[in-house]
Amino acid sequence: MLSATTQTFGRTSGVLRRVTAVTTRSMSASKFTTVDVNDKSGIAILTMNRPPVNGLNLDLLSDIHKSIDEIESNKCRGLILTSASNAVFSAGLDIMEMYKPNQDRLKQFWTSLQDTWLALYGSSVPTAAAINGHSPAGGCLLATSCEYRVMLPNFTIGLNETKLGIVAPKWFMSTFCNVLPRRVAEMALTQGKMFSSDEALHSGLVDELAPTKEEALAKCEKFFASFAKTNSFARAMTKQQYRSKDLQQLEDERQQDLEAFVFFVNQPSVQKGLGAYLEVLKAKSK
Repeated sequence: MLSATTQTFGRTSGVLRRVTAVTTRSMSASKFTTVDVNDKSGIAILTMNRPPVNGLNLDLLSDIHKSIDEIESNKCRGLILTSASNAVFSAGLDIMEMYKPNQDRLKQFWTSLQDTWLALYGSSVPTAAAINGHSPAGGCLLATSCEYRVMLPNFTIGLNETKLGIVAPKWFMSTFCNVLPRRVAEMALTQGKMFSSDEALHSGLVDELAPTKEEALAKCEKFFASFAKTNSFARAMTKQQYRSKDLQQLEDERQQDLEAFVFFVNQPSVQKGLGAYLEVLKAKSK
């Protein structure tokens, strides 16, 4: 749930654009994401680009959400989520959003995370994740929110909140349980287990492994091709009905979920723990 991001980074400009060998069409711009859509295939690649570890702060979450909306409105045939980093998919929630927080921004931050998850998990567009780096906590949430996952070797993925003294929200758990067998999910959640790439494949947390990012993207595209003979409206409705219980639960409990998060973060013991964690990170960076 916590990102190792400990400093403010300069802006990374991104442009939502359609790219093929024939034409390029600009869609919109954002700070920390780029979206490239192939006009021939209709597949969009949504790339997170907030160095160094794609820490999920308010700005990155807002950009991801806006990018998903753009992809939906342009009726793309598939959405692949990936990272500009060669080492980290996303390190999870940015700790700086929670340490000594501005209370209004803290609420906006968590609301943005809720909105982003609802948009990705409930997207009518087929979704896949090309996991080209480590993916703990919030990074795992994003990956498991997609319908298909292809991971590169020698990385780790999982919801490791309990090792940080944190209880993952129910909708984090529901997303995890939608991918893993219930018993495996329970053990992993309570242990805060981080799965290696091979373990993730064996357990079903990811669907395939690929040696390079390019091959991971190709495997994601092949997954989308499996819907070539499927009615797109029926496919989207089936997906959304299958996931409706999880989506509706958060919609019904959004305010309670927000209040519980704000209460937890503001506990003196939690703030002390976050401060100690930051000191460890600073020591490691020297």
